[in-house]
Amino acid sequence: MKLMFASDIHGSAACLRKLLERYEAEAPKKLILLGDLLYHGPRNDLPEGYAPKEVISMLNGMKTELLCVRGNCEAEVDQMVLQFPVMADYMTLWLEDRMFFCTHGHLFDPDNMSILNKGDVVISGHTHLFRTEEKDGIYIINTGSVSLPKGGNPRSYVIYEEGKFTVKDMEGAVLSEIMLK
Repeated sequence: MKLMFASDIHGSAACLRKLLERYEAEAPKKLILLGDLLYHGPRNDLPEGYAPKEVISMLNGMKTELLCVRGNCEAEVDQMVLQFPVMADYMTLWLEDRMFFCTHGHLFDPDNMSILNKGDVVISGHTHLFRTEEKDGIYIINTGSVSLPKGGNPRSYVIYEEGKFTVKDMEGAVLSEIMLK
């Protein structure tokens, strides 16, 4: 099953449009959003194309294709305008006999999670820095940011397919990959 993961849209309609172009081109089964959908937060500048109402409209229009978790910028008022659940701190997916723990990253530290077994995967956003690594038998994947990347990184998202996580930029170029063992 092919899945797309992304995080940290921060209300940028322009960046979401680009992500949705990639979504159409990639044709995954679901788009899993890992929080910080509408608000840019007090520590960030306004992202390019900041238009949360447009983001609401675009995301509501594809609500059946989305799975989401809450980021540190989500609030109850966001859930009032979004037509799909966004307030869970995490979700778990069970694929290929392993747990995929999906979270934003502000509450659960992917480097120290006692509930994981070797071979399990933590997928998060929050830092705005993409990451693919295996540490002590746990796979740690960070999507980077759709709108406000940090550390000189480009805007990015992640594709999961056939046991491989691939971080891509908004043109679809591969930035990093890791294969599950």
